Amino acid sequence: MSLRIGVSACLLGEEVRYNGGHKRDPFLTDMLGQYVEWVPVCPEVEIGLGTPRPAMRLVRIGGDTRMVTPETGADHTEAMRVYSERRVGELFGERLAGYILKKDSPSCGMERVKLYPAEGGAPVKDARGLFADVLLRRWPDLPVEEEGRLHDPLLRENFVTRIFVRDRWMQAQSEKPEGWTRAALMRFHERHKFLLMARNQAGMRRLGRLLGESGKKDDARDLAQAYLAGMTEVMRRPATRRGHTNVLYHLAGFVTDRIDDGDRRELIESIDRYRAGQLPLIVPITLIRHHARRLEVEYLRDQVYLDPHPQELMLLNHV
Repeated sequence: MSLRIGVSACLLGEEVRYNGGHKRDPFLTDMLGQYVEWVPVCPEVEIGLGTPRPAMRLVRIGGDTRMVTPETGADHTEAMRVYSERRVGELFGERLAGYILKKDSPSCGMERVKLYPAEGGAPVKDARGLFADVLLRRWPDLPVEEEGRLHDPLLRENFVTRIFVRDRWMQAQSEKPEGWTRAALMRFHERHKFLLMARNQAGMRRLGRLLGESGKKDDARDLAQAYLAGMTEVMRRPATRRGHTNVLYHLAGFVTDRIDDGDRRELIESIDRYRAGQLPLIVPITLIRHHARRLEVEYLRDQVYLDPHPQELMLLNHV
């Protein structure tokens, strides 16, 4: 089953913007689109506004953020808020693994959207689109990004990792009719622990303790919700070079005593050069994959860290 990703429809090339155009994003349509099923949404069109239409903006009026059309004075705030609550509720049933929003949009912007003062004057960039606000408030564990931030290789890799983690989470949850069990949660954590370690070692340990200290009589659904919340918090932050280096040395420890001196030097040198910024992450990871496969180190071969997303996306080549 393909990953299902919610997306602002204009990013797929749909001509739904206020000027009748689109903002097609080649990475989304040509690269990531090979591995996901898109669920396109355009809040402005879906509340009944035509295309093209007069531009809208967010305006601070009486302590409230309103969505208005300056050209006509029309206020679309209530219509957008009612629609957003309903539409996000519908999206809960779409089995989404993530969502990509259009930056700067008064409906879909995730952050730093222009907010104009009611009395006129220069805007400040500290608002969030009305639809995005509802989406993020009601679905805090859903991986969400906006397309502008995905131009950053580090943020792009982290977001794609997060959507594949969430998809595996949903698959594991649905494998049994009763949903999560404590044992299944512990298996999930074991496979993903190095992904978590690269981002926050203390967070990874907290999640391990959460599962390890739970009892057989604890409600597995409550335990799963607590784990998901903690995992979401850890995974939001992209891994640093220092975090990756720490994980790479941990993983290398599973093979260095079983390979010859030449291979050992090559592996350690690749990690050192990655740490110094002289090699991309894909190089030491490829070497560890190779040795894990050749030596049949099942513990490593089962680690999601070594294969977090399709290699054809080449995301690890740029971090």
